[in-house]
Amino acid sequence: MSNNACLVPTSFWLTGIPGLEPLHVWLSIPFSSMYLVAVVGNVTILAVVKIERSLHQPMYYFLCMLAIIDLILSTSTMPKLLAIFWFGAHSIGWEACLAQMFFIHCFATVESGIFLAMAFDRYVAICDPLHHTTVLTNGVVSHLGMAALLRGVLYIGPLPLMIRLRLPLYRTQIISHSYCEHMAVVTLACGDTAVNNLYGMGIGFLVLILDSLAITASYVMILRAVMGLATPEARLKTLGTCGSHICAILVFYIPIAVSSLTHRFGHHVPPHIHILLANFYLLIPPILNPVVYAVRTKQIRERLLHILKPGIQPK
Repeated sequence: MSNNACLVPTSFWLTGIPGLEPLHVWLSIPFSSMYLVAVVGNVTILAVVKIERSLHQPMYYFLCMLAIIDLILSTSTMPKLLAIFWFGAHSIGWEACLAQMFFIHCFATVESGIFLAMAFDRYVAICDPLHHTTVLTNGVVSHLGMAALLRGVLYIGPLPLMIRLRLPLYRTQIISHSYCEHMAVVTLACGDTAVNNLYGMGIGFLVLILDSLAITASYVMILRAVMGLATPEARLKTLGTCGSHICAILVFYIPIAVSSLTHRFGHHVPPHIHILLANFYLLIPPILNPVVYAVRTKQIRERLLHILKPGIQPK
């Protein structure tokens, strides 16, 4: 084909980790291990919250939503990546590629929305504790979860739709990535991609920047309320209830920020570093969120100890 030739693809070819193809089998060991840890950890959190009645509270319902989202995010990418590593299954159908794109970006957006809802929960619990149970009822919690899901669908739904309707022709079928990331697909298109680029950047701004600003604002108000408490012990105890949430937020936003900044400004960074970072930001939160909450939450920790050592009774 000539350099100017374009084609209508029926499938794409995912390279995996470009530049590290000879190491794919060895890379499968840490990636499969991390995926297994993520699945076991999040399923364990769901089981513990279901079993332990004292955890039937808004904060832990949101934690269950995070666990489900993390399972979807990691499962959207890891099985295909491991298939590339183990079996050389690089090909992915056109429809499957768009579906994978939708699930990855949609549920990353939903997870950001759940963190925002959790910040609201902590704000009410600390700044207006007498009304916490009346404000954050089970119905309100479920509505907040559905709102986060609906926002993700409405924001991300147009991405694959615009690709399908506006960009039918492509210079190549080879995607230099391990999954169908939006920009990795758009950059291969022959047509005008300005609208797709602007929409993708706009959604990134709405989700990451505005959500993080809203979460920061809620914690500023929380900090003001905490500083008004009488004793340092009371302040430390109150802030301790927010520790798990703050850790989970950092675990979610820092890898995304590092990956995005490296992609935008790290023009001299090798391609395999970009792809590894893009995979890590989908794997790190599913791995660390269960660990953070298991370590920092007394009820979850005691229930896990009771499961592992039946002789120990949770207090």
